Amino acid sequence: MINKIRALVKDNNPLIHCITNPISINQCANTVLSVGARPIMAEHPKEVSEITKTTDALMLNIGNITDVRMESITISAKTAVENNIPFVFDVVGVACSEMRRKFATDLIEKYPPSIVKGNYSEIKALCSYDYKSAGVDSDGELNIESISKEALNLAQKYNCIVLASGKTDIVTDGQRLVYVKNGTSQLARITGTGCMLGALCAVYLSANKDIHSAITACVVLGICGELSRTEKGNGTFMVNLMDILSTLTDNDINKYIKTEDVKIEEL
Repeated sequence: MINKIRALVKDNNPLIHCITNPISINQCANTVLSVGARPIMAEHPKEVSEITKTTDALMLNIGNITDVRMESITISAKTAVENNIPFVFDVVGVACSEMRRKFATDLIEKYPPSIVKGNYSEIKALCSYDYKSAGVDSDGELNIESISKEALNLAQKYNCIVLASGKTDIVTDGQRLVYVKNGTSQLARITGTGCMLGALCAVYLSANKDIHSAITACVVLGICGELSRTEKGNGTFMVNLMDILSTLTDNDINKYIKTEDVKIEEL
């Protein structure tokens, strides 16, 4: 299924609208291009509805949030729901900011996304209002079993796909639970890789609207990270990552994929 989804993207060259933070906007645009889609990064409130209507999928990201970007994100989410355009909502920083948590929760309830994406801490913060963490990085003390349960509850509540990213990525649609175990710690040492994962989710949503879209995104970025590892430093790793994203083969996927279907009743 993963290689079929990747092939559909390359054949269809979908247009992906990303409203993301300026810290990662370049990486996200290049990620979309690298896997065979076309990015548009418009974020002015007066044009985002018009642009969203023309696209195949939407990615919304609240990193480095501003009043203008909050307005644009809300408009685009509304437009996507009204026009049956799949979209990803990356809830960056909701574990460290009450303003972000309220904004994210309100948007999800009013305009349910196709995929809610966050790291372990961010997914927990959406489910547990008394939980907080410092910064936008995931809390290393959170365990995979508890976050799996939180993700399942969130997916069932909003009838969406939930992706909790971490050393092991957790993907669920409320009925099925999958662990993706590809990746490398070097991905966490350059900025924007979480946002790149969100962009990949949107790309693959344009070709497949079920849980396989998020699984494909996690597998692709994880394998590309593994194949990009280097001792030369972060700059070389980033260049390697972009190169591998644009040259990854079906054989690479088949050779390196590490996924596990988890029995929900055993959690």
